[in-house]
Amino acid sequence: PLEDRVLVKPIEAETKTASGIYLPETAKEKPVKGSVVAVGPGKRLDNGQRAQMSVKNGDTVVYGKYAGTEVELKGDKMLILKESELLGIIDG
Repeated sequence: PLEDRVLVKPIEAETKTASGIYLPETAKEKPVKGSVVAVGPGKRLDNGQRAQMSVKNGDTVVYGKYAGTEVELKGDKMLILKESELLGIIDG
């Protein structure tokens, strides 16, 4: 990714509820969390240096439901998001 962009692989939601009911494809919502696959070098600042990115490869992040641009790489659906579109990092 270029500048302050992040490549994220969405983590699909469970297809079965806690009580054991399977959800049909039409009832599923878009994923809102994913795993960071690649990180850009950071946004260039006015002084010519680059801002440090707050996420790294392997982080699990939360993002808005309609955030980012969907792309397909080697058959996998991915999202390219700006760092500012990320809402948080999930620990653990």
